[in-house]
Amino acid sequence: MRKNVLIVGAGGVANVVAHKCAMNNDILGDICIASRTRKKCEAIIESIKRKKHLKDPSKDLYSRQVNALDIPALIDLIRDTESKIVINVGQSYINMSVMEACLETGAVYMDTAIHEEQDKVCEDPPWYANYEWKRKDQFKAKKITAILGIGFDPGVVNAWCALAQKDYFDKLDTIDILDVNAGNHGKYFATNFDPEINFREFKKVWTWIDRRWVLQKVHSIRMDYDFPIVGSQPVYLTGHDELHSLSKNMDANSVRFWMGFGDHYLNVFSVLSNIGLTSEVPVKVAEGIEIAPLKVLKALLPDPSSLAPGYTGKTCIGNYFRGTKDGKEKDLFIYNICDHAECYKEVESQAISYTAGVPAAAAAILVARGDWNVKKMVNVEELDPTPFIELLDKMGLPTQVLDKPKPFLPRTIEALQSV
Repeated sequence: MRKNVLIVGAGGVANVVAHKCAMNNDILGDICIASRTRKKCEAIIESIKRKKHLKDPSKDLYSRQVNALDIPALIDLIRDTESKIVINVGQSYINMSVMEACLETGAVYMDTAIHEEQDKVCEDPPWYANYEWKRKDQFKAKKITAILGIGFDPGVVNAWCALAQKDYFDKLDTIDILDVNAGNHGKYFATNFDPEINFREFKKVWTWIDRRWVLQKVHSIRMDYDFPIVGSQPVYLTGHDELHSLSKNMDANSVRFWMGFGDHYLNVFSVLSNIGLTSEVPVKVAEGIEIAPLKVLKALLPDPSSLAPGYTGKTCIGNYFRGTKDGKEKDLFIYNICDHAECYKEVESQAISYTAGVPAAAAAILVARGDWNVKKMVNVEELDPTPFIELLDKMGLPTQVLDKPKPFLPRTIEALQSV
């Protein structure tokens, strides 16, 4: 059994991961939370203690300061803390440095989002092939487990794809991943994750259609869908991490991602984009200082972790599958509903952080138990989904299966460009 967990990062998702790991520290052992800003780590520890979530008080829960781009410092930290599992929930710029430290120390590596270089946005697909998959041979040779994208999307939605292929379909044709936040944080404008990462997603739309990559304009293709519980919501064709592994690992003709946005959000986002505030390219101001406009915007917007108190409403994330079973056409919707207020009551985070954080903690438990300690690099759809989904049911993210869903039938999507 692999024990002792190092959590890299101290944002909203890290808060959820830490709470859930603490609630299972009889399995996971000591827990260290590390970030550039140690006081953020300490705030998470205070939250865990306030909620009395440390299941085994004999196990340590503590913090460290670290620059996650400093690979030697990370190696020292992993060794000093005797951590056997590293959960990377920091900014996606740090993925490769944390991964290198795990390769050097033999620690299990996990993350919740794909790697990005700060000066590159929406590179050519598949994105995993640009960075992470280049380390596959090293992880296999050293027999070290690395689980990529173990949040909700990517993560749980990937496991649902494996589940659908294993239990519900003989042949999959189309996978549509739908993510809608039918909640209200009460702010004029805010992002639920780090704005630097959120806004970078909306530069290009790469999607997998008819077994090829096609490019579309951002927010140009809209569908309205009547979701369970949260009702009719607009969703837009969007690029997203999980497409870049599912296109390779699932035998489906098309895999698409749809994100929900309200009119107000899109209007404000359009203004910010049109005046250049979402750009990651540095500009020189009158004082001669160079700064990326996106970093200024991030400083002005609310900290995503501050949105949790008073957040109302629910999220609905689901996979709409079309395919065949026993020679007949079949549609299926596998989904989860998560309540913002209930999440805050439990772990002092909103539902979007909760849905991303709980799966990472569940995966750590499965690795510690041996179920998922596969000793190579994998994406979630390559693992047995059953123990994961069963554990999520117990940890606050139950899976629902709708056998005859309301039809989701997007129009034919033309490619601006293909790869």
